[in-house]
Parts: sequence; structure tokens; C-alpha cells
Amino acid sequence: MGYRQTGRHMGIYSHYLDQQLDFQQVSTERKKQLKRISEIRGGRDVLVFAADLNKAQAPISISYADLLPISDQLANLKGEALDLILETPGGSGEAAEDIVRLLRGKYESIAVIVPGWAKSAGTIMVMAGDEILMEPASALGPIDAQISWQGKVFSADALLEGLEKIKEEVATTGVLNKAYIPILQGLSPGELQSAENALKFARQLVTDWLAQFKFKNWATHSSTGHPVTDDEKKTRAEEVAKQLCDHRHWLTHGRSVKLTDLRQMRLQISDYSEQPDLADAVRKYHTLLQMTFATTTIYKVFETPGSQIIRLLGPTAPPPTPPGVAGDIAIVEAKCGKCGTVSKVQANIGKKHPLQQGCLPFPKDNKLRCPNCGAEADLTDLRRQIEAQAKKSVVA
Repeated sequence: MGYRQTGRHMGIYSHYLDQQLDFQQVSTERKKQLKRISEIRGGRDVLVFAADLNKAQAPISISYADLLPISDQLANLKGEALDLILETPGGSGEAAEDIVRLLRGKYESIAVIVPGWAKSAGTIMVMAGDEILMEPASALGPIDAQISWQGKVFSADALLEGLEKIKEEVATTGVLNKAYIPILQGLSPGELQSAENALKFARQLVTDWLAQFKFKNWATHSSTGHPVTDDEKKTRAEEVAKQLCDHRHWLTHGRSVKLTDLRQMRLQISDYSEQPDLADAVRKYHTLLQMTFATTTIYKVFETPGSQIIRLLGPTAPPPTPPGVAGDIAIVEAKCGKCGTVSKVQANIGKKHPLQQGCLPFPKDNKLRCPNCGAEADLTDLRRQIEAQAKKSVVA
């Protein structure tokens, strides 16, 4: 951690850097801030789903593989309302849909806090919140669906728009420009239909979720005081979804959609920077999260104030210690450096516990053998870190 960051985290980041915190201390402090957020928010459950946007070489996108650790962390939460802290570059819209369904299966009330970036499919997830909390530095992104074509990733909207321009040119001139022939030869009807379906899918998800969740308590028009009908909620939701999907407006998929942009769409966003205590807790947590990412091979974090699962890069096993040890069990994910298989490893702390479904027992000799290819990883340092944090022995 030999550098300093400018901008909104300057004071907080400098403060933590000056303390020269080790990994365990950073983890403990992160948990402390999550507990603060829960307390400030009236005791709501808090769940973090975060990826390191700077580790592009890692599988940081939203995927179906995220469902299991999210489900695991939800099992540790017992409240009736959830605050989801989300940091993601995006990924699979279908996986995002299933994650939202998983969350909605447990909670009637969900708020989404975006301290940094929640782009693309992450933005789709944000639109499923009853409340959206951002600050001026936070950013969502356009949800124009991305498709892979001829080895490259394109905006589905841009591709279809380009084809429409070709059609218009041919209709006007009666001649097909020869430059278009290689492009058209590389397109199949199935690919065109896939692009159209991807656009419709993203727009429909946002429309449905806004109308069902974000607008569910929208009872009267602020301008007239008249009651809001279900049709009016759907119409407003369709307008927001259309603007978020409009590639012609945003021009690039990586464009940032800020708090002011969303308010211009007449979407109510809570600016948590106007709540000093909450802003302090969220910013401190986000800074500590970025410090964790910057100084380890961790690329994804799924955590609550009292539990966590992490994903890491590396040739063999996780670097020392999961971020915090909750209760009498610590569960970490270890990715095999040889075949890529991800294993959940359960460490029993102080006494034996039944093995949780889908977990491997922490090996007595600290040598984890991949169940798929048999490659071996040394977990000695991980055992030491868990025992140092828990102040109890790992019992095999």
C-alpha cells in the first residue's frame, strides 16, 4: 500500500495508510464499518457483492457462479430488510435476474447502495431496489445489451442501428455499397434475433422491476397530488428503461450514469452524502474494500457484518485469511491453479461441526487436494491466520 489516492477518499485513505494496517486489521475494520452501516440504517441486514474492477484478468463479471456464495451469505442473515452494497463491472443479465430473484425470495424491502461503480448488468440489479443510494461520485452505466460477434463485443443496439442505416441507404439509392457485403455475410438471422432479444430482455427487466419495486410506494403525483395508477408506474418505468438502453444517447457502454442523470430521468435517488454518519461509514468501508483488493489477489468479496466468502487469483490456494471469521466456522473458496475448479473449504474453529453442504473439510495436514485434478495447495498460512484471528485452533 505504498501510494496515496486523491479525490473523495483522500482523508480516509491517508488515515488508514498512516496506520499501516495489516490484512487482518483491514478485514476487522471492514466488518466494523458494515456493522455501523447496519446500525445507522435501523438494523437492516447488510450484504456486500463486490468485485475488483482493476483485475480484468480475473472472472470479475456477474455470473451464475455467484449464486452459491450469495445464497450462503444470505443464510447468515436473519432480518426483514436488506441493504445490498454493490460494486461490479456488470456481466450476465440472466445471472443478475436470478440473483435478484434470490434476494427477493428472502426480503420484501431491499435497498441498493452504490459507493463506486455498478455498471451494465449491475445497473439492472440496482433498478430492482425499493431504494437506491448513491453519492455524486457513484456511477451506474448504460444497459444496452452487449453481444459477441466475430470475436468482438458490440452494443446490440448499435449493431441493429447500423443495419437499419444500411437498409435506408439501399432503399434510397437502390444500390448496396460493396463495403457492406463482408459485414452482411458474417451475420446470420439467428445472431440478429439474439441481438434483438438481448435488448428486449434488459429493457423488460428494468421496466418490470422499477414498476414492481422502486415505484411500489409511489402513491401520488408530486405536481398535482392525484393518485398514481399502475399504468402510470409502468409508463414511467418504460421511459427510464428506454433511456438507460439508448446507445445513441450514451454512445459508449462504459459511460458513467451519475446521480444527476438519473434524477433527470425523474428517478428518485437517495444521496447518502447528505447523511454525514452514513456517508462516513460507506466511504470508509469502500476505501477498506479497495485496499483489500489492491494488496491481495482477492477479486470478489461476498460478505456480511459477521461472515464472508472470498475469491482469489493465484497458482494454488487463497492467500492468508478470509476477511474476518464469524462464529465457530470459517468458509473460504479456493481456486485450483491447474484446472480452475473452485472448492469451498470449511474450517471448524475450536470444536467440530457438521460439514456444510458443498464444502470440503479443512485438511489435517493443510494440504488441499483439488477434487477435480488432484493438484495440491498448501493452506498452512491460511490456518495460522484463521487461528490468530479467532484465537482458537482449527479442528479437523
